Amino acid sequence: MTEQESAVLLNQRAKGVTEVVLNRPDKRNAFDDVIIQQLITALETVNADDNTHIVILRSEGKHFSAGADLGWMRRMADNSRQENLDDSRELARLMNVLNHLSKPVIGLVQGAAFGGAVGLAACC
Repeated sequence: MTEQESAVLLNQRAKGVTEVVLNRPDKRNAFDDVIIQQLITALETVNADDNTHIVILRSEGKHFSAGADLGWMRRMADNSRQENLDDSRELARLMNVLNHLSKPVIGLVQGAAFGGAVGLAACC
C-alpha cells in the first residue's frame, strides 16, 4: 500500500464511534488533491454507516495538519485556471460534507493546524 492509499484511515474506536484519521505524519498531514478526495469518501462512508453515531476527526503524529502540501501547490502553479477552480471546489466540497454531516464530529487537534486544517477544525 502506498502512502497515498493510506493517507486517510477509518477506525472503529468503540461501539458507535468511528475515527477518520489523517495518516501522513511524515508530511505533517498536509493536504493534496488525493487526501481531499479520501477525506470526502471517508466522511460520506461514516455518514451512511448506521452503526456510527459519533465521528472523531484526528491525525497521526505531532501536528494535526500543516494545511496544503507544498508539492501540490507547486503542481497547481502549472495547472490551468479551470483545474485550479476544480481543486478549490473540491476543498470547498470537503468542508461542506464535514459541516453538514448528520452525526456529531469531535475534532482532536494537536500541535499545529494551518490553512485548510483550521477549516476542518471549525467545521467540527
